[in-house]
Amino acid sequence: MSQVALLGAVEIGLVFALVGLGVYLAFRVLDFPDLTVDGSFPLGAAVAATMIVAGVNPWLASLGAMAAGAVAGLVTATLNVRFRILHLLASILTMIALFSVNLRVMGRPNVALIAQETVLTPFYGLGVPEHIVRPLFVLVVVAIVVLLLARFLGSEFGLAMRATGVNARMARAQGVSTDLHVYVGMALSNALVGLAGALFAQTNGFADVTAGIGTIVVGLAAVIVGETVFRARRLLWILVGCVFGSIVYRLAIQFALSADVIGLQASDLNLVTAVLVAVALILPRVRVRAGGGRAPRRVPAQ
Repeated sequence: MSQVALLGAVEIGLVFALVGLGVYLAFRVLDFPDLTVDGSFPLGAAVAATMIVAGVNPWLASLGAMAAGAVAGLVTATLNVRFRILHLLASILTMIALFSVNLRVMGRPNVALIAQETVLTPFYGLGVPEHIVRPLFVLVVVAIVVLLLARFLGSEFGLAMRATGVNARMARAQGVSTDLHVYVGMALSNALVGLAGALFAQTNGFADVTAGIGTIVVGLAAVIVGETVFRARRLLWILVGCVFGSIVYRLAIQFALSADVIGLQASDLNLVTAVLVAVALILPRVRVRAGGGRAPRRVPAQ
């Protein structure tokens, strides 16, 4: 594997680390199985690309992508909290609707950003190769998000949100507004996914309406691989584990597709993805059986 391909895999892994953090917030913190990300990821890319093409500052376009993702998360939360639709079904309904919304936003199936200024443009003139600038920039963004998210989840409001996910009935008995925390958590989760979509569009030079297919699988893989490798209980290290899991996942795919001995092709991407996620799910159980114990229960991060 060449250095460019390696750094490219790391770059994509870092972009999808934001998806992993959003999925962790929904699945692990709120205990809310959310498939909205398959729609909010291309929504973030579509909004950012459309705004940039229209002449809007790329940073404002990225914030607009986050706002659009947050609105998508709020729609899912509203269907679940206000109208009592099962969370999984609510997220599927939002995801399906977002496909048409994304087409409306872009006006066509894809938007090119090759000749447009992006958030990365000012850093290209520093004498550092582009294939190095991109992963470094995304790494800084991800590091900032991890620190802010850890600070938020460690706050009083964040602790109440985590309590909502662990035991909503007990949280309500303690005076916690669980509905409010679901709204905020889902909005924040999909805002991170929308930001990931915006960065994906700007680092790859295009936004496509089909870019979100399988996003939830990538996010889950990042969380599962991170939890398997980083067997930590401290919140900051759990979030770092999500980032690490996303990078490892992308590197594993890149290695598998680059290995001529195996004979895999680009068309086998979904097969490789399914196998890797299955392995990540099976490994913890194999480890527990080998140790002669039982699978540990999920406990809240400290």
